[in-house]
Amino acid sequence: MKSEISGLKFKYVFNYGLNRVRFLSPVRAGARVRNRAVLKSIEKKGFRRLLAVIENTVEVEGGDKPALAAELLVYIVL
Repeated sequence: MKSEISGLKFKYVFNYGLNRVRFLSPVRAGARVRNRAVLKSIEKKGFRRLLAVIENTVEVEGGDKPALAAELLVYIVL
């Protein structure tokens, strides 16, 4: 199955892992959370291959600091 974003067609998209995972504060059961994702970088890894780094921050409603901070690595084959 092919994916497409802004006219770019992807042949495969793989979860390549996580970098810099930090659990900063606990999350109580039933708490409302949200994930904020920001694309940090995309680098070429060969012919038709890219590695995207997406910075994720999980925030708890009413909390003063994030519950989690991590970088998601996504390997893309065009």
